[in-house]
Amino acid sequence: MTVILDDNSKTYSALDTFSASECSPDVFTGGIADTRGNDGGSNDPYTLYTVTGEVLVRIFGVCTTSLEGGTATIEIGVSGNTAALISQTTATDIDANDLWNDATPTVGTDILANLTGPHLIINGLDIIETVATSDITAGNIRYVCLWRPISRDGNVVSAV
Repeated sequence: MTVILDDNSKTYSALDTFSASECSPDVFTGGIADTRGNDGGSNDPYTLYTVTGEVLVRIFGVCTTSLEGGTATIEIGVSGNTAALISQTTATDIDANDLWNDATPTVGTDILANLTGPHLIINGLDIIETVATSDITAGNIRYVCLWRPISRDGNVVSAV
């Protein structure tokens, strides 16, 4: 059996062994140019996690304040595949106390098997949040990323 050690010498002896990293960005204020939620602004896409090497991830969002923004959509992925981790969802469908892991958020709880993945991320592609169609003007989502390295330099760190 091969035991993977990350750069901190933490052992991962099974594929279902994960670390957890939380990302708690500021609230959406997309009505203001170049802030989180401003469709097409300098923070769209918004980097949630910095990734190095190759990693396996499962990610979900916890909505703390209902999202507002007309027809705005939101998705989680990587550059070139922006909905790879959580599929595009109409922002106003994500309400306070929703667990967001796919196009149909659920209130308060879900089972681990319903989280998509684990997804393999390669070449240190960062995990990003992309807003489309229109601005998300209010609300907030924090994220939890369950991850494990596949390469020795594999790592996931909150970018905010």
